[in-house]
Amino acid sequence: KVDPKTGIITGSIRKAGDYPVTLTASNAKGKTTKPFKIVVGEKLALTPPMGWASYNCWGCDITETRMKAIADAFVKTDLINHGWTYMNIDDGWQARTDKGLAGEARKAPNFSLEPNDRFPDMKGLCDYVHGQGLKIGTYSTPWKISYGGYTGGSGNDAKGTIDKEGQSVGTVTFEVQDAKQWAAWGFDSMKYDWRPNDVPNTKRMSEALRNCGRDILFTLSNSADINQADKWAELSQFWRTTGDIFDRWWCMDQIGFSQEPWRKFAGPGHWNDPDMLVVGYVGWGNPKPTHLSPNEQYTHISLWCLQAAPLLLGCDLSQADEFTVNLLTNDEVLEVDQDPLGSAASRISHEDGLEVWAKDMEDGSKAVGLFNRTYWPAKVSAKWSDLGLTGPQKVRDLWRQKDLGISKDKFEAVIPRHGCMLMRIRPDR
Repeated sequence: KVDPKTGIITGSIRKAGDYPVTLTASNAKGKTTKPFKIVVGEKLALTPPMGWASYNCWGCDITETRMKAIADAFVKTDLINHGWTYMNIDDGWQARTDKGLAGEARKAPNFSLEPNDRFPDMKGLCDYVHGQGLKIGTYSTPWKISYGGYTGGSGNDAKGTIDKEGQSVGTVTFEVQDAKQWAAWGFDSMKYDWRPNDVPNTKRMSEALRNCGRDILFTLSNSADINQADKWAELSQFWRTTGDIFDRWWCMDQIGFSQEPWRKFAGPGHWNDPDMLVVGYVGWGNPKPTHLSPNEQYTHISLWCLQAAPLLLGCDLSQADEFTVNLLTNDEVLEVDQDPLGSAASRISHEDGLEVWAKDMEDGSKAVGLFNRTYWPAKVSAKWSDLGLTGPQKVRDLWRQKDLGISKDKFEAVIPRHGCMLMRIRPDR
């Protein structure tokens, strides 16, 4: 059923399959309908997940109060109505007595990982987030101690004793206990963070989540080995292809434009993750405006959408300005990322820092990005022959939501430094 006040759909379906429905919305300005498909089966994340994660905003200094404030901001900024769904707690929620945080890390009889005193009611937090129409994620590592120095997913004995800190896997692991606890609290996603990612640890946690009694997305971090990408696709919903991103042009540029070797592994249920979006107020504990220019932010969002990447914000949404909100609520741009076909873009041409990327869309159209990675404005051209197209094509500017007319055999435009144009191209029929 559909809640008439929130639009949240609830209920259950017993039999696996595809269930097409029609959604209707009406108000004083009119009425509209749109097809919607409910898919019931074993595969999760049929489109790239969209949401927010705490680390690039608060580092390890995350609290229950701050999580609730971000959930409220999802609603206040209207991001919730544009596909932004997941709120993910990163490193720093776990108990750790030697850091002055109350609670034993693992307690009898189950010895599942306990939260610290910044999260006094984890189930209540999950219920609060769900009540807003959102989903919530958590964090762990197979190491004994996380990157941030908090308790991890293994220890030296069945009680989780850690007699020597270090970024290594203990002799006893707690995947089953932890997964069942996350399910009982109500989590919908889990980030597993260590390096190098390996198949045995990944497989154990994948199986534990699969058998925990709740659908929980499984995401891997960081710097996954492309030579084992088929295993990451088999065992998880998405995996980090890189190290950490920072809000500098050189970093975003280097990461974003190096993803093409991963493209063949993207598809419904398994996605390449080039890391979080560094727009808005970011700061890893001291949020401040991103160092990316407006043009660089357009390039950032456009490139991630073309690559069918998970879109995870890391900004303080309570400080989101009009530019940031508009950047994140352009449905025509977000549709490129969320297209059900799940195809990732390929690089069509590149010369002297000028590039064209294109992505096949489910309806037969193409999403095309023109990019200028240089320091000066420059003309970038997309030829229909390079895109496998023949005949006149209709061109639409997705950021400006404006039709640009019909072009016979190519489209070209002057692109500003570090800027882009994101287009949707369809045959003129």
